[in-house]
Amino acid sequence: MTDQDDHDGGAGANEETTVMPETAAELVELEQLRLKLAEAEERSRNHWDQYLRTAAEFENYRRRIQRELDAARSFAVERFAQELLGVKDSLDLAVQNAPRADAAALATGQEATLSLLSRAFEKAGISEIDPAGEPFDPARHEAMLVQPSGTAAPDSVLTVVQKGYELNGRLLRPARVIVAGAPAG
Repeated sequence: MTDQDDHDGGAGANEETTVMPETAAELVELEQLRLKLAEAEERSRNHWDQYLRTAAEFENYRRRIQRELDAARSFAVERFAQELLGVKDSLDLAVQNAPRADAAALATGQEATLSLLSRAFEKAGISEIDPAGEPFDPARHEAMLVQPSGTAAPDSVLTVVQKGYELNGRLLRPARVIVAGAPAG
């Protein structure tokens, strides 16, 4: 084999080359480097193991939180449903007794049913938006019509066509309103 064969990747190209130290100082330095490499590899393995444990703990935490959120949602819906059962019972009684009840008894029953529903809404965090006389707010109100008015301030709610509702401050349905415009003339 020639020197050219060694440089061209001949038969010796696949063999590992070992550099032998020439002095005792180089031998000591080489041994120190090997020790440092072994320590670094051990730290690397420890860090990798810590990472894997942390990733597994985080995944377990994420799953537990998801289960807890699902349970909380289910429980919240269950509580609201239980509140609505009283409203349903009251409406059933009203329908059953309608043929033999007078108008005053029906009105009293309707007021009681509405009161039950209002309490259920309150417990669930649902509040009414009834903006009569307030300034028009496009984030909470839906203008159905602008009507000239000599008595109300322009761009204020003149009439509430349908009340709106919020759930814990989040809009469920805007209030449908008639907005006061400048007087004609």
